[in-house]
Amino acid sequence: MERDSQLELYRLVADRLKEAHSRVRALQVPEGVRMALSRKLLAITAAAKHDLSGAAMRLDRLMNDLDEGRFPEEPDRDGTP
Repeated sequence: MERDSQLELYRLVADRLKEAHSRVRALQVPEGVRMALSRKLLAITAAAKHDLSGAAMRLDRLMNDLDEGRFPEEPDRDGTP
């Protein structure tokens, strides 16, 4: 039974990650902001391999930020935010 719930959580996180990647691609934001969001998504994807529930919570926070229009600042040309 626990294995079934774990598999369902994997499916949910995978579907949400796919949706998040699509939303980030579609955003009308500067390229630096899009890159920062993509890096966050890659970090969440990597975290899901070791801490699925933690990754799910991070993904929820990121999706809420996207819903509310909160984006990371675009870094300066030297790479600093």
